[in-house]
Amino acid sequence: MRVLVTEPLSERGLELLRKDFQVDVRPELARGDLALEIAPYDALIVRSQTKVTADIIEAAQNLKVIARAGIGLDNVDVEAATRRGVMVVNAPQSNIVSAAEHTVALMLAQARNIPQANAALKAGRWERERYQGVELAGKTVGVVGLGRVGSMVAQRCPAFGMRVIAFDPYVPRERAKEMGVELMPTLEALLVQADFVSLHLPRTPDTEGLIGERELALMKDGARLVNTSRGGIVDEVALAKAIEDGHLAGAALDVFAEEPTTESPLFAFDQVVVTPHLGASTVEAQDKAGASIAEQVRLALMGEFVPHAVNVSAGAEVSEVVRPFLPLAEKLGMLLTGLARGAVSAIECQYHGRIAEADTRALTLALIKGVLSGVVHEPLSYVNAPIIARERGMAVSEMRSAVSSDYVNLIALRAETEDGEVSVAGTLVGKRNAERVMQVLGYDVEMSPATYMLFFAYEDRPGVIGKVGTILGQHDINIATMDVGRPTRGGTALMALTLDSAVRPEIIEEISTAVGATGAWFVVLPD
Repeated sequence: MRVLVTEPLSERGLELLRKDFQVDVRPELARGDLALEIAPYDALIVRSQTKVTADIIEAAQNLKVIARAGIGLDNVDVEAATRRGVMVVNAPQSNIVSAAEHTVALMLAQARNIPQANAALKAGRWERERYQGVELAGKTVGVVGLGRVGSMVAQRCPAFGMRVIAFDPYVPRERAKEMGVELMPTLEALLVQADFVSLHLPRTPDTEGLIGERELALMKDGARLVNTSRGGIVDEVALAKAIEDGHLAGAALDVFAEEPTTESPLFAFDQVVVTPHLGASTVEAQDKAGASIAEQVRLALMGEFVPHAVNVSAGAEVSEVVRPFLPLAEKLGMLLTGLARGAVSAIECQYHGRIAEADTRALTLALIKGVLSGVVHEPLSYVNAPIIARERGMAVSEMRSAVSSDYVNLIALRAETEDGEVSVAGTLVGKRNAERVMQVLGYDVEMSPATYMLFFAYEDRPGVIGKVGTILGQHDINIATMDVGRPTRGGTALMALTLDSAVRPEIIEEISTAVGATGAWFVVLPD
């Protein structure tokens, strides 16, 4: 089998691959005609510069696995790979320490004007007064996102005498307290207090442009912003204006909305320290990534279990009984998180019927992965999902029962949150194993998991269904399916709808008011 490597990979990784495969290292293809050369290869290994588009994947007739030697997958069309049955893997734990250390390094460099003073002295200028800095001691650092990198930054900052506050709505207060971090209820509450704001988030539709003109204006006069996570989270034009106006004292950035780049309005300011996405650029991180990715590729090409697969549920070690339920389990986890009002502190994975007699470990991993999807700030796999759950103080337990009164098989997921208990359940039906959600928040419903799902709790009475349909129709939102669960006639009911498009918060509020809803939930699942 043939492996194509288009970007630098550690020598240890290359040696591991060459033991079993023909390996071609062709860095010119990172920005060249990869689509014309990819056809004969079984595996493709890239870093951040190679854009693995749908066209390239379509041209890859023999491709079985795409491997990203690092964490981020912004440059890989995972959806196109999934449609073609091509596995996508990464090395999610390889550069965590390096990224955290780079964050602290940039914070120090910006606070003490180290790059500017270094350049001035080498240019023949001794300018001590011009480059007077500030201490970290006694300052407040606001960490936005307590994923693995954010947590490491939060753990390191107290060594400098800093107070650490954080915002992450998915981290339980108990876990933050264990870390010595003061959890803020909102992003705004963090911004108005922090002297340094450090971002540790993925780039998603929800986080893109998260720090814009409004958020920058909320920051303290003289505060500083640090971003080593992903470009696009910060509005760079608005940040440049806040620095130019003197509101912010500066910024330190390792990532940008468009990469690579040599032009940015931020480059005009001495008080802005920048690096060209060096967060993972250490000897140790690259060695770990190379070795990890080589092993992932070997497992994939040998048809064995691949723990860091981000789009393929699992490998050969999962039984045929369990395998069809893996996508459903992950969706049930995502649905539960969408329904939860607060951070999830514990989950119980329940298996009823015949499936309870099988090895359900992979299903539990899928449920955990689903619960954490969209919550944590790094790509998830079957290996790192339980580790991240444990780090966040999320307890995981299982319950099995070979008896199921209504279904041949049923997967149920129950969670404890800061706002009470949340539960969902689902199964597969028919010869095609169609996915069905059968229970939501304790109510019996039947619906297929969908991209847009809307739920209302209300007192069962005539006319409610009509009102909901009418208001949605007035806003040009089409209902795909609808079901109502009610334990008793005239009691509390739950309406479950799938929609063809997203619904705005003000529309949900309008419906809630019209029908006297006691609860409303809008959940978006990935396509």
